[in-house]
Order: sequence, then structure tokens, then C-alpha cells
Amino acid sequence: MNVTVSQKGWVVIPAILRKKYGLKPGAHLHVVDYGGVLALVPGFQDPVHEGAGMLQGEDSLTAEIVEEHRKERERE
Repeated sequence: MNVTVSQKGWVVIPAILRKKYGLKPGAHLHVVDYGGVLALVPGFQDPVHEGAGMLQGEDSLTAEIVEEHRKERERE
């Protein structure tokens, strides 16, 4: 999709993309420069709350580290 930058530097995000990504009026976006490529990245309203639990997994990382250290001691 192509968009045009206005005289004031505004860019209109097409409705289909606003709907797809749930962007409502007043939504915060970050403009990220990836060395010549600009990306619009949705910002979080409450980063701590929204990020909570995103690193959960089935196995405990602590348990895996302890087990790896145990194996290293056995090899020595």
C-alpha cells in the first residue's frame, strides 16, 4: 500500500490496516528507523502490564541453568 506524506508531515494509515491492528484514534505509534526503512510500531499503553507473562514457558530457565551447572561439575 502506498501513502502520501502531507505538507504537515502527516500520513494516513489505510482503514484496512487500522482495523487489522486495532488502531483507534489517539493510539500511540513509534516510528523506528531501521537504516533506511521506516516502521510504525504500536506502542503499549501500560508496557509492564502488557508484557507480563510474555516470557512464560513450560520449563523453568532457572532449573535448566542449575542442571547445566550440575552437568559441568560432573564433567570436571
